[in-house]
Amino acid sequence: MQSLLHPLIAPAFALVLLVVLITRVKLPPFLALILTSAFLGVSAGLAPTAVIKSFEKGFGSILSSVGLVVGLGTMLGGLLLESGGANRIADTFIGLGSKRWIPAAICAASLLIGLPHLFDVSFVMLVPLVYAIANRTQSPLLAVGIPMAAGLYVSHGLLPPHPSPTLALAALHADAGRTIFYGLLIAVPMAILSGPLFTAFALRFLPVTPGEAMFKPAPADAAHAARPVPPFGLVLITVLLPPVLMMIRTFGRDYLPTGGFSRELLETIGDPIVSLLIAVLFAIWSLGIRSGLNLGQIQTLLGKSVAPGAGVILILGAGGGLKEMLIATHLSDAIAHAATQWSLSPLVLGWCVAAVIRIAIGSATVATATAAGIVAPIAAATPGVNLELLVLAVSSGGLMLSHLNDSGFWLFKEYFRLSVSDTLKTWTLLVSFQSLVALAMIMLLNAVVG
Repeated sequence: MQSLLHPLIAPAFALVLLVVLITRVKLPPFLALILTSAFLGVSAGLAPTAVIKSFEKGFGSILSSVGLVVGLGTMLGGLLLESGGANRIADTFIGLGSKRWIPAAICAASLLIGLPHLFDVSFVMLVPLVYAIANRTQSPLLAVGIPMAAGLYVSHGLLPPHPSPTLALAALHADAGRTIFYGLLIAVPMAILSGPLFTAFALRFLPVTPGEAMFKPAPADAAHAARPVPPFGLVLITVLLPPVLMMIRTFGRDYLPTGGFSRELLETIGDPIVSLLIAVLFAIWSLGIRSGLNLGQIQTLLGKSVAPGAGVILILGAGGGLKEMLIATHLSDAIAHAATQWSLSPLVLGWCVAAVIRIAIGSATVATATAAGIVAPIAAATPGVNLELLVLAVSSGGLMLSHLNDSGFWLFKEYFRLSVSDTLKTWTLLVSFQSLVALAMIMLLNAVVG
């Protein structure tokens, strides 16, 4: 079949179609990505059967790694929340200092708690804790709520196994350990700036509402309250096990000869899937059995934990299909050739593409999936691009300007009983600030390690 559109116009039309299908037609992102991929393939001259095969190939290749990572990550997060491990982290951090250190403490705790779980689930599970802390310390509710959301969103935007950075990692073939290492270097100052410091700034422009004025969370059932809560040290080991194993693999390669048993063992346990599997198996004991859960309860809990990730996994797979369509239609080659004539850094370009899609459709996952597919051929054609920083640039661009078309916006508004105007002043400004800080830190880090 003959190409219906110029190679560089087809992706632009595809992006417009994706935005229209999600925002106007109200199709689920999964279906919108399928139809957009089909449009892209047909408009570039592929036969319908070739379009189907290319999409299936891309869908399967992404899910072969990303699907397992997201599934195992949500299991680990479910055990962390159900066992009381999340509360243990928060209580430990809050107990380290005086009342004025609470925003910093809850932000740090949320950054850790958010590592293994989806943002929406972690947010809903931590809201009762925010209310409890605000009541206990007689603090304004948002003085605790804003840094909690900031910590969770830093993890959500920068650190695998969260869906957005994990998908960009797979699409760009970057190193997981080095991505996590760079992500942590950026996450710490990003959390400090967007957590306690941003909270102090935002509270100057908002009505101060004490936590006790809001609804109070229902108490836990007696069986749950009677369970022993795992100690802080054990919870910390469980949460940090996957990123530590991945970073050990990355930085241990220089000290072990290729082909030996030790090197093979290092490569195996540092693989993202294997490291998460090890952490889940360890958590079954450390956060499950040790906390009084029997194997039947753990089995039920793990099954429930995977459910919130099912829709995300489908979106990630469809994003992989769209990426493969760019390759199959040779549009990626045309994009890469054109990009070599541009003076714009691939890091900035990746951030910009993800940010535009995010603002238009509201989904950070869809924005990252689409942007990663577009910038992958550019990265391949541009010598010296730091792929790990490109992963972080694309996924942090997907955080930009969350507003009325994003579920996170409404979660924050409803749980903290804010007006739309006040939510724009807090949540929208917070995540936009995070996205810009991340880009600045990425460019600074690129100048240092580049």
